Amino acid sequence: MIMSSRVIFHIDVNSAYLSWEAVYGISVRKDEVDLREVPSIIGGDESKRRGIVLAASIPAKKKGIRTAETVREALNKCPDLIIRPPCHGMYDKFSKAFLKEALKFSPVLEKFSIDEAFLDMTETVGQYKSPYEAACLLKDRIYEKLGFTVNIGVAPNKLLAKMASDFEKPNKVHTLFREEVPNKMWPLPVENLLFVGPATKKKLHNLGIRTIGELAHINPELLKSHIGNKHGIQIYEYANGIDRAPVEAQQADSKGYGNSITLPSDIDSLEEADTVVLSLAETVASRLRADRVKASCITVEIKDCQFRRSSHQKKLFAPTDITNEIVQAAKELYREKFRGTSVRLIGVRASDITKEEFAQMDFLSDKKKEKLRMLDQSIDAIRIKYGKDAVQRARFLGGKID
Repeated sequence: MIMSSRVIFHIDVNSAYLSWEAVYGISVRKDEVDLREVPSIIGGDESKRRGIVLAASIPAKKKGIRTAETVREALNKCPDLIIRPPCHGMYDKFSKAFLKEALKFSPVLEKFSIDEAFLDMTETVGQYKSPYEAACLLKDRIYEKLGFTVNIGVAPNKLLAKMASDFEKPNKVHTLFREEVPNKMWPLPVENLLFVGPATKKKLHNLGIRTIGELAHINPELLKSHIGNKHGIQIYEYANGIDRAPVEAQQADSKGYGNSITLPSDIDSLEEADTVVLSLAETVASRLRADRVKASCITVEIKDCQFRRSSHQKKLFAPTDITNEIVQAAKELYREKFRGTSVRLIGVRASDITKEEFAQMDFLSDKKKEKLRMLDQSIDAIRIKYGKDAVQRARFLGGKID
């Protein structure tokens, strides 16, 4: 096989939430039943019969249960379904554990979501017999040490690595080098290609394009006229296995308080973004107050649907731990950075932390600040005593964002 200049792994945890819940149940709760071997799901509230399915076991999928459908729909298909509520704190620990194993193979790692990561193996793959052997070794180590399985795609770029990891599952390693693209990728339905959503699929079908191979061989000028210049060229290059995006290793965080979310589906409206920003800023502000500190710098991070990361920060007039002030600053930053491209990840971070009680006085708004601070403290106290859902903002009721 002709080696390319780069070797990239895409590591994808198989049915992450359900796998992690099963491993935790067996090893910690000492469950007698492995959730992966029976009809089971993660999501919703079993007693209230609400929410959506976040993950489903293979036996549950065989009964027709799919992610993103309601728990009520799932129960109608399988009345004896086992339901476990999500435990994001525990999932975060499992996520960090598999990333730690990956970092032993290469220091250049980009966390793509809680259960996915890209690993640039270009400089370290020479230590192993082959890229495929290295990926198999990593896959097996994760299973032996942590108890859950992953798929790993091996390719010369991020796009092809991600496409490869989506081939047959679970617990598999697949390669997709450039010379393998015609046989392994081109016969696939065009909607299997990254960034070909329902609307683009319809346009491509109208052009008679139903496979990735047909897309790879069409006149790109025709694509540009029907799909748009930027998007048309992008999916044309992707169909030909072209992706120049680097693996962006995460920088170590400076002292601060942050939260981010990879969204269940891309968003492109400011109204949707405001809800996400509000949710993130609320958690950041509550953590500041819990530690009795304040922040004087707010940063908003965005990752768009083309995997490009960008961030924007703002110095505040005075250090604060008030939710409303952090929310307003974050919303302003998002609007300044947003360029109309669909967004898949949003993060809010508070830094320049101080424990000093002194703050420059603003006589016009000081009374309002004090009322907001008292309101925040009251909400914190209620949530600590009765649970985080005891007090919710109206815009979160019935919505997709907690």
